[in-house]
Amino acid sequence: MDVLELLIDGMHVPSADGRTFTRTNPLTGGVATTAAAATPDDARKAADSAARAFPEWSETGPGERRALLLAAADNLQSRSAEIAAAMAEEIGATVAWAGFNVRLASDMLREAAAMTTMVRGDIIPSNRPGSMAMAMRQPVGVVLSIAPWNAPVILGVRSIAMPLACGNTVVMKSSEISPRTHALMVEAVQGAGLPPGVLNVISNAPEDAGSVVEALIEHAAVRRVNFTGSTRVGRIIAELSARHLKPALLELGGKAPMIVLDDADLDAAVAAAAFGAYMNQGQICMSTERLIVDEKVADAFVEKLAEKVRSLDVGDPREGNTALGCLVDQGAADRIGALIRDATEKGATVVAGGQINGVLMEATLLDNVSPAMRLYNEESFGPTASVVRVGSIDEAVRVANDTEYGLSASVFGRDVPRALSVAKRIESGMCHINGPTVHDEAQMPFGGVKDSGYGRFGGTAGISEFTELRWITIQEGIPHYPI
Repeated sequence: MDVLELLIDGMHVPSADGRTFTRTNPLTGGVATTAAAATPDDARKAADSAARAFPEWSETGPGERRALLLAAADNLQSRSAEIAAAMAEEIGATVAWAGFNVRLASDMLREAAAMTTMVRGDIIPSNRPGSMAMAMRQPVGVVLSIAPWNAPVILGVRSIAMPLACGNTVVMKSSEISPRTHALMVEAVQGAGLPPGVLNVISNAPEDAGSVVEALIEHAAVRRVNFTGSTRVGRIIAELSARHLKPALLELGGKAPMIVLDDADLDAAVAAAAFGAYMNQGQICMSTERLIVDEKVADAFVEKLAEKVRSLDVGDPREGNTALGCLVDQGAADRIGALIRDATEKGATVVAGGQINGVLMEATLLDNVSPAMRLYNEESFGPTASVVRVGSIDEAVRVANDTEYGLSASVFGRDVPRALSVAKRIESGMCHINGPTVHDEAQMPFGGVKDSGYGRFGGTAGISEFTELRWITIQEGIPHYPI
């Protein structure tokens, strides 16, 4: 198998010391990918390259940037089959999840292309006679993008598309778990004709992540950081960025609630809950982990959902014929299994699924989950959903907000104004009425609150994250100065 190299200054190069690392297939244990293990010196070279490319790229017209991003979107779609194979080998993803990744990521590139002419400013009335005051948005410089493995194409593209559209250059740190998938994504984008140094990509061995990221954040040319990943690592990124006074955009963990009100369309709620909880084996930051159900409809809802869950089969994702693939590694399976055991020992009931065979885990539904259980509070990041029964809307809102996380949420109810009033009380960056918690569109402001992070990807909100707002004046005449 070929060794994946670093992309620095438009060239594929090995790491400075020649080291590599491997990613194994979680199901078979065989080598899925061998990639260059970057050193901090490699990281600094990538940032230097991006800094050299910034002046020319930042002056490139919006039409040219738009054309390159549109070509990148087409390139990405043409690599769909290769990407699906890589995602199956590296992370155990199904063909359906890989296809969704490519489609949404392509949309993100096209949306970023549309944003190239939306980097705008204002003329602000000035109190000084003869002065024209402008608020102008300009690219910031080099952006450090750190993307995770679970939705590698969506989140990889999201980390680079808007920074590039705004005229910044990028150093992307790919995931140690999905280096080949990220490399294929980058090849599609770079293949559109980006000038050397505009997009640089560093892969690293897991044990080197800290030193590589620190070298990049402390580099003088890096002016913005965007990170998608766990809350634990997000805190480290936030602290490093703050130490160097670098603004950071953080999209972190989640424990998404779905509230099912007493007037909900139960069939619609069941369909959304199954998709939201079990797509990609529940390894999505927006996954529906908590089903907060009014006790008047709880029995019927649990019965319907349990039937749906039992119909979701699990198997080798490379065969392409099951709803669920495998978990990312054995550690994830062991951790999720421990959460389920803790819950059942404290009174919860497994009403569907629950079996784990290596890294293959059935879709699992638990009823009567309570705050005493770890599963009530901890992000499982696996194919589990927990039913919490409540007696009122106020209790439902309290339970929904009884978490450190606040990324996505959902409310089901036929009385839409009532459901909207509930949605407004939920502490989350996003909330969907009569829709699943797993929902993303390229043009929408995507992000969370509380321990789910801060800042927003997507559309015009992303422009604010990756540009500097400057006040510039043009003054005429000689005013009367006090000295």
